[in-house]
Parts: sequence; structure tokens; C-alpha cells
Amino acid sequence: MEKISCDNTLKAKQANYQIPKNRELSILTPKRRRRRRRRMGVVKSALGDMLMTFSWVVLSATFGLQTTAIVSAGGFQGITWAPLAIITFLIFFYVSIFTVVFGGASFNPTGNAAFYVAGIPGDTLFSLAIRLPAQAAGAAGGALAIMEFIPEKYKHMISGPSLQVDVHTGAIAETILSFGITFAVLLIILRGPRRLLAKTFLLALATISFVVAGSKYTGPAMNPAIAFGWAYMNSSHNTWDHFYVYWISSFVGALSAALVFRSIFPPPRPQKKQKKA
Repeated sequence: MEKISCDNTLKAKQANYQIPKNRELSILTPKRRRRRRRRMGVVKSALGDMLMTFSWVVLSATFGLQTTAIVSAGGFQGITWAPLAIITFLIFFYVSIFTVVFGGASFNPTGNAAFYVAGIPGDTLFSLAIRLPAQAAGAAGGALAIMEFIPEKYKHMISGPSLQVDVHTGAIAETILSFGITFAVLLIILRGPRRLLAKTFLLALATISFVVAGSKYTGPAMNPAIAFGWAYMNSSHNTWDHFYVYWISSFVGALSAALVFRSIFPPPRPQKKQKKA
């Protein structure tokens, strides 16, 4: 009996020193907590990017349909500038909505990489490596979804970026276009007007300008994820031409623009914390 009581007492003492499973998180060191929060933040950003890219591919694929409907309903036939003005307004309208709905999400991996190279805090190499596949997956899902559910009579009006010239000319064009749009985005967002609507309007103008300029060359894409989505639907996503034009060239142009922007507008140096006396 004495032995049994001693054993029970020992077990009771050991139980007092055991850590309950639901309290394991409470004893994490501050460093581990920060790491856990960063990882969760990266996962949330990747999911937001995937959903935003999916939605943008679906909506942007119908810009032609929406423009045709507005021109017909408004009686704008014969007005040469009307389609461009309508598409600019559509980009402005949807980007404004996406900014509110998706917050800090993004549908362009070259944009994320460019802000990182320009010295803008936010992303890390780890977060960029996680967000890029999510954006590509969202784009592929969006392209497949719009072609699956759009009525057959409208499918000929739905298409993504495609190479209109030889590979090397297309690569040069995509590099120049990506450089231009990335530099414009950095300039507008970081050095442009303070009001969000003004920034969004300028971004819409810049986007449609470069789209028109590159329409006879590469589509254009200026976005590897969206180009991948449409290429995946057409089973051309694993070709060298696609990788060369829409991935290598786009990243070269975007990162070059970020480096030029950083040389002109260097980021502020982090201030050293003064030691307390």
C-alpha cells in the first residue's frame, strides 16, 4: 500500500511539471513567433495572389466583349478613340475594385520582384518564391475557367498574349515593354500623386499605352504568370519560345527597370538604433 501511494504521489508531481499541449505555443520564443507569423503571412499572400490572378484573367479576357457591348449600347460606332477610352476606364474600374477587395495581393510576379530589387520593404526571396507559383496557378485556372464557361459564340473573342513575330524580336519587344511598364509603375506608385484614384488612373493609362504598343509583337503580356496561364491552356507552357519570351525577357526588363529606378531614387538608409546610455 505504501508503494502504491508513493507511486501515485510521484505521478502527481510529474503531472504538475508537464506542459499541456494547448500551451505549447505560449512558450515559443519571440524569434520563433515572428518566424511563424511571417510564414503564415506568406501563405496568406500567396492565396490572395492566386485568387486575384484568377479573377483578373477571367475579367481581362472579357474586356473585348465588354468594350463591344458598351460601344454598341452607347452608339459610339465610328469613333476611333472610343474603344481605347472604354478599355482604359475598365482597367481603372477593376483595378480600383481589386485594390479594395484584395488589398496587398498581386497578379504580376515581375512587379513583386521589381519592388524587392528597388529596395521597397515587404517581400523576401522566400516570399517571392512562394507567391510566383501561386500567381501562375491562378492564371492557369482563370484561363481554363473562362474558356469553359464562356458561350461558344464568344470564344473567338477570348484570347491571351501570343507571339506575333519571330522569337528573338518578340524577346526584345517583351524586354523593352516590361522595362517601360515596370518603371512607370514604380514611378507612379512611389513618386506619383498621393491620391489612390489618381495613381490608379495613371496606371490604367500606362497599361493601355504599352498594350497598344506591343500588340503587334507579343500580345503583349508583361506578366509571366498571365502568359503562362494562356500558354497552359494551349499546351505551349513548356516550350522554349514561351520561357524565353514571356519569362526570361519579362524578368530581365522588369529587374533592369528596378535597378535604374533605384539608381535614380535610392531607398532611404535604415537608421541605426542608438544605444541607451
